[in-house]
Amino acid sequence: MFKSIVVPVDIADLKLARLAIDSAVKLADTAGATLTLVHVVPIMPLMMLDTVPVSFEGEVAEKAKGSLADLARSVLLPGGQVQSVVRIGGIYHEVLAIAEEQRADLVVVGSHQPSVATYLLGCNASAIVRHSGCSVLVIREEKPHAEETTDDVPSHFASVDDAMRAAWEADKLH
Repeated sequence: MFKSIVVPVDIADLKLARLAIDSAVKLADTAGATLTLVHVVPIMPLMMLDTVPVSFEGEVAEKAKGSLADLARSVLLPGGQVQSVVRIGGIYHEVLAIAEEQRADLVVVGSHQPSVATYLLGCNASAIVRHSGCSVLVIREEKPHAEETTDDVPSHFASVDDAMRAAWEADKLH
């Protein structure tokens, strides 16, 4: 089924990264695939180059290598099946380049729930989906679900719907 799986990881968002990694580990374990964790340090915008040292991106990349290696060691697959790669560059460009180099047949990417910002500006997950030469599995973070229970309904409301309507009218839900 799958022989090589690439998982982009944002070290600053380990909760979302863990969701993607856990899904990829299950697939890799079942198929005997290799797993490559990838972190990309974005290129510093030109307007900031005057305010940071020339070595800044390299220092961030070195720090990321340690963090990503620690994360790779926590993955429950045999050692030879897991590797980590840190690059400096455009995020989705580098992820796709690594997927091509690894001859990956799957990229597992974590993604936040879509928002207006991602529709207007795009996001790395959608760019990976659009431009990947292999299959892409997008793992979404779970949406919080509002539980409807009668325990939260004050006794003067006949139902949850009545309580919701009253809250809406009182401008508490919008």
